[in-house]
Amino acid sequence: MRLAASCDIALGWRHPELDASLELSTKVLEFGALGLPVILNRTPMHEALLGADYPLFAASLADVTAGAAAAAADPALYRLAADRAARAAEQFTLDRAAERLRGYLARAVPRGGRGGLGGTVSPRDRGDPDGAPPRGNPAPRPRLRVVIAGHDLKFFTPLLSYLRLQPDLEVRLDQWAALGKHDPAASRELAAWADVVVCEWCGPNAVWYSRHKRRGSRLLVRLHRFELASPYPGQLKIGAVNQVICVSKHYARLCRERTGWPDTKVVMVPNALDVAQLDRPKLDGARFHLGLIGMVPWRKRLDLALDVLEEIRREDDRYLLFIKSGMPWEHWWVWQNPAERDHYADALRRVQRSPLLRGAVVFDDAGPDVAAWLRRVGFVLSTSDDESFHVAPAEGMASRAVPVLRHWPGAETIYDMRWIHRGPAEMAAAVMALGDEGDWRAAGDDAHGQAAAAFNLPHVSEAWRSLLTADLDPAVPGPIFELLGSR
Repeated sequence: MRLAASCDIALGWRHPELDASLELSTKVLEFGALGLPVILNRTPMHEALLGADYPLFAASLADVTAGAAAAAADPALYRLAADRAARAAEQFTLDRAAERLRGYLARAVPRGGRGGLGGTVSPRDRGDPDGAPPRGNPAPRPRLRVVIAGHDLKFFTPLLSYLRLQPDLEVRLDQWAALGKHDPAASRELAAWADVVVCEWCGPNAVWYSRHKRRGSRLLVRLHRFELASPYPGQLKIGAVNQVICVSKHYARLCRERTGWPDTKVVMVPNALDVAQLDRPKLDGARFHLGLIGMVPWRKRLDLALDVLEEIRREDDRYLLFIKSGMPWEHWWVWQNPAERDHYADALRRVQRSPLLRGAVVFDDAGPDVAAWLRRVGFVLSTSDDESFHVAPAEGMASRAVPVLRHWPGAETIYDMRWIHRGPAEMAAAVMALGDEGDWRAAGDDAHGQAAAAFNLPHVSEAWRSLLTADLDPAVPGPIFELLGSR
């Protein structure tokens, strides 16, 4: 640092093979902290750090020498580069790093003192060297015992992580091997242990627990989409169920209408998103990229997404469609249906043969890297015939992509009408109307704000916490459930 401080211009130029590295050079930050302008490679990370118009980016040795000469000859350019580097370094001081770490800890570990994850604090931790409980204090309240039961927890995983971290909850999992396959002995043991059972999906798991739950325990059942057209709700012992939770107002209404269950039994709590995790800087060119998350089964309507892309590319061939999805032949229950196979064969043949689509559709594997994948996406499409919620546009909104939805039934009860359109032509027009970079970014910021207000994990998690403890906490009134549905 002493040697660097004796210099006038710093060199952080590296081999182009390192341009894709996720490691930010410590030397660049040290130079910035010393007030030196730095010559370095132009990469997305360096642009995010210093600004796309930073004057000392270099792609070659000639650029390095020209940049050094320009900085030496122009005091204004020198000061601009030095100030940018100094401001960048300020983001990585020890105090700022500690502040970030506190934020991560606050999200990962709930309040509750040193008991944190375990939910208890030892007498010695409370200041009694002899280990005796402090006099006059009541015994700690026992933790609420919660069981989560289901075969597919992909939509419940963020909530499960939150509940497991609560110091006053003890959470166990009854993982079913398949929709109707489980270990009855293990389930009986958990039913006898639990104060509250949450069944993810209103399937055989919910039917089983409605017939085997312990007297005095609570049973919550979350209903998505496919269950409503299945025989399972009719097999449910509804008198044993305290709450049925739907993920949209539309499906909550359909649930009441089709089952005849009492209105007070059915409430709405939306799916939860980790908005902070999804909110990442967009990559260059993202505003020309449409995204579709999930194209299976056919009711997701891949053909309509292709219609949107063709309509746009008639005017502007810079637009591409990225599809993050498993393929239909990876799902036996889809691929055994001849009509489904024919639909996908037609769509994939069209991608190969259409002059407007050839080379403009990218298929990416399904996987947990949605937040990273969304960095390249500027618009998220929802072209389905029917959805109970459709998490994909909400995830896109959290990433500051603009949602573009076909008006499937109930979409307006979840998403603002600004994002909802009658069909592919209107959807394409909505994308083209945001061709200006500033307009697109402003719309993405608006969408992000709506997602943070409606679907953010802490907000939705607190609603679930109210459901878990409603009968135990006299401060939680019965009408809380209607309030949950109206937020």
